[in-house]
Amino acid sequence: MADQSFDLIVVGGGPGGYVTAIRAAQLGLKAACVEREHLGGICLNWGCIPTKALLRASEINHLLHHLDEYGFAADNIRFDLDKVVRRSRAVAKQLSAGVAHLLKKHKVTVFDGHGRLAGRNTLAVEKDGKPVATLTAPHIILATGARARQIPGLEADGKLIWTYKEAMLPAAMPASLLVVGSGAIGIEFASFYRNMGAEVTVVEMLDRVLPFEDEEISAFARKAFEKQGIKIITSATVTAAKKNADSVSVTVEAGGKSGDITVDRVISAVGIVGNVENIGLEGTGVKVDRTHVVTDAFCRTGEPGVYAIGDLAGPPWLAHKASHEGVICVEAIAGLHPHPLDRANIPACTYCRPQVASVGLTEARAKAAGHAVKVGRFPFIGNGKAIALGEPEGMVKVVFDANTGELLGAHMIGAEVTEMIQGYAIARTLETSEAELMHTVFPHPTVSETMHEAVLDAYGRAIHF
Repeated sequence: MADQSFDLIVVGGGPGGYVTAIRAAQLGLKAACVEREHLGGICLNWGCIPTKALLRASEINHLLHHLDEYGFAADNIRFDLDKVVRRSRAVAKQLSAGVAHLLKKHKVTVFDGHGRLAGRNTLAVEKDGKPVATLTAPHIILATGARARQIPGLEADGKLIWTYKEAMLPAAMPASLLVVGSGAIGIEFASFYRNMGAEVTVVEMLDRVLPFEDEEISAFARKAFEKQGIKIITSATVTAAKKNADSVSVTVEAGGKSGDITVDRVISAVGIVGNVENIGLEGTGVKVDRTHVVTDAFCRTGEPGVYAIGDLAGPPWLAHKASHEGVICVEAIAGLHPHPLDRANIPACTYCRPQVASVGLTEARAKAAGHAVKVGRFPFIGNGKAIALGEPEGMVKVVFDANTGELLGAHMIGAEVTEMIQGYAIARTLETSEAELMHTVFPHPTVSETMHEAVLDAYGRAIHF
């Protein structure tokens, strides 16, 4: 067992951790990354990337069953679920290997094992209960991520009740499915399984699906999902679950009434908890609040020399937030004086059908914050490219400060809006005004023209609707 010293050690090789280690190396710091399972973390191996591969397959399945709308015909359309899953896993494997290559290219030393704080500036690494190394560094960045939250009485068993991980590896397509939770993870799986032919029911504790999105977008999404055949029950809770031989009977309470729903499988998607256990926080100045490490604007914890980023450090629980936090953290350590992360400028994306994306304040939150607002909307049905693509279902909504012209928020639903939201994110980062957005030339014909028209609509100038 060799002792080794570094300028900086990152604990966790996910999208926060590996980006942090690479940026540290770029800045001339001797960096190490400790990862106990998969480089790329949950996002690359069991989240963001493989789920998008699955969703792409489900979109193709949907399209194949609607070929007549485009003038085509095909018989005996079917899919091989095993191949669909294998492709998803192959995509994750390819990218995980890519992360290993990037770390090697930047001369980051990678340790395979579990890292735990073991005194000031010290990290103990072990694998399968056996010591691997004792590392020292003046800066240790915790990027240990999070895991699925378990509901008492609805604990995942890997067979009948699934977390996201089991939902990505189905041995057979369930005929019926209940999804508990309608955030991004729950809705993406609901969309995947419905597009692949399963009967899907979504149960949400709050009063609307995608509850953190703008209310108009949530309402639009619900109508779209229900049109596809997804059953949605809001303001509801799961009070009991009885496992049968190959099904689950779930008791759902809504509106003061209880009813049982029997399905082949249940997916629990009710949030996450931070991985704060067994990383040596005991006896340190690190403060934990509801399973997440408390940090300042530059990711510093209450313990000198210890930092935390990503899901471990709280919401929003997004890979791109983790990566950006890591860069800010390292650049501050290196004395570059980076800007603190503005969480209001972090875009959120949900890759269901239709897609949902947003950045900044919802209309309700903008008003609650005291802003007088101007709101613009533009529907995809008024956009030539969307109609030509056969994707007329969607809308763009923008919220401006009525006095200053500041873009307070942007909210989108429709085909490929996850690729377009960055335009508004850049606008917010650059503090672009409504006038500058109006004078920006958008290419024609593109779906992105809806973004321009929504801005024009906020000021009574929309052309095509």
